[in-house]
Amino acid sequence: MRASTIKTWYLVHKWTSLVCTLFMLLLCLTGLPLIFHEEIQHATGTIPTPAEMPADTPLAPVDKIVVAAEAAWPGQKVQYVSWDEHEPELAFASLQVPGAPPDEFSVVIADARTAEIIGKPDINSGFMAVMLQLHIDLFGGLPGKLFLGLMGILLVTAIVSGVVLYAPFMRRLDFGTVRRARGIRVKWLDLHNLLGIVTVAWLLVVGGTGVINTWADLVIQLWRYGQLQEMTAPYAGKPPLEKFGSLDAALATARAAVPEMTPSFVAFPGTLFSSNHHYMVAMHGDSPLTSRLIKPVLVDAETAALTDTRDLPWYVTTLLVSQPLHFGDYGGLPLKIIWALLDLATIVVLGSGLYLWLARNRRSSVEERLAHIAAAHAKPAE
Repeated sequence: MRASTIKTWYLVHKWTSLVCTLFMLLLCLTGLPLIFHEEIQHATGTIPTPAEMPADTPLAPVDKIVVAAEAAWPGQKVQYVSWDEHEPELAFASLQVPGAPPDEFSVVIADARTAEIIGKPDINSGFMAVMLQLHIDLFGGLPGKLFLGLMGILLVTAIVSGVVLYAPFMRRLDFGTVRRARGIRVKWLDLHNLLGIVTVAWLLVVGGTGVINTWADLVIQLWRYGQLQEMTAPYAGKPPLEKFGSLDAALATARAAVPEMTPSFVAFPGTLFSSNHHYMVAMHGDSPLTSRLIKPVLVDAETAALTDTRDLPWYVTTLLVSQPLHFGDYGGLPLKIIWALLDLATIVVLGSGLYLWLARNRRSSVEERLAHIAAAHAKPAE
């Protein structure tokens, strides 16, 4: 590789890294507890442990859970009901005051076997809420998400340029060499390069999926004005429903339409994932991959008749695959631990890169000052 080409790649790596490093450090630090969000929620009691009952205990009607949830938060209406595939005995209901902003909502947790409310967690405050909001959008809404997406693109560019530079840098060194005898800056340079190349695949995966996740709002809107609008075209122009029919009947319709799948969540009429006239029942599979994908089933919220069901378009599927991959949610606790260790290694890579830049600038500044002093005291030539 020619010297001019190496210099160009070096400048790309330097400036893309410098611009995004502080934000990537913040995302790594906030992402670390989010990897273990389920374990933390259980340990802190945010998600309660349901009572012991026989394994064959039947589930209560979901309509009964909806009534109990709205009684727990008077004045609010259920917007979503969801279930955890690992804990089917729990049902989660999200509620809002009609007309409230989307980010102002309440949650109740019910025992799905008894319809009894066993938890009313405050998910809008506390340590985990702050970590999540910082990680998602820096408390900046959609502009904050898009800004972090741009930082993610710069990170991917820095990674690619770093890989390009690694080969010429290591041409005269064995892989894994850390030159401890050459001073602290050279030692950290070698550690930076070593950890960077070891974690490069993971960094590309997490950085790439992170960028995709920042586009979630735009992807959902694209789906709403595309496939969802096509599926609900016969209902265009009809006034919104004032009263909804049985949710249990709608779930029965969805199960009959897609018998090989299981309900993941239900979006009520008027919410982001539905129309003004439908329950959107999101069905999922039971394999590690299909459990993260959904198939929307639109059921008339008044008559419980099937309206339409289709496979999601590729751009929504890409988003759904990227979300759990970003946090290592595919392989249970062992994979989460691996994700956490790689996250810590990335923090060292980012921190060492920042240190190397600061140390180099400080050394250059000192050298310049010494040169000025030497010039000021130099004797004029005779």
